[in-house]
Amino acid sequence: MPLNHEHQMTVLKDILSNHQTDCCGTVSECEQIERLAKSLMANGQIDQPVKQVLPSIYDYGQAGKYSADLDSHISEHQQQLSDWVDQLT
Repeated sequence: MPLNHEHQMTVLKDILSNHQTDCCGTVSECEQIERLAKSLMANGQIDQPVKQVLPSIYDYGQAGKYSADLDSHISEHQQQLSDWVDQLT
């Protein structure tokens, strides 16, 4: 059963929040961030302020997926993660 956009936002926010809190994550989480951001960008029900940050979140997930040191990638994006979590709330 596919997730509706509210559930997608919740899952995305949870993953980003975990990255921010734990300063670590997995490649599969980065792939999930990519999929969720891409799906939400295509959804007409998403508010414009949220739509504006989704490309950056997508890029973060994609860069993390290919990062040689994922924990460093996450650490380098702590401020953005905090901002994104706030904006998705």
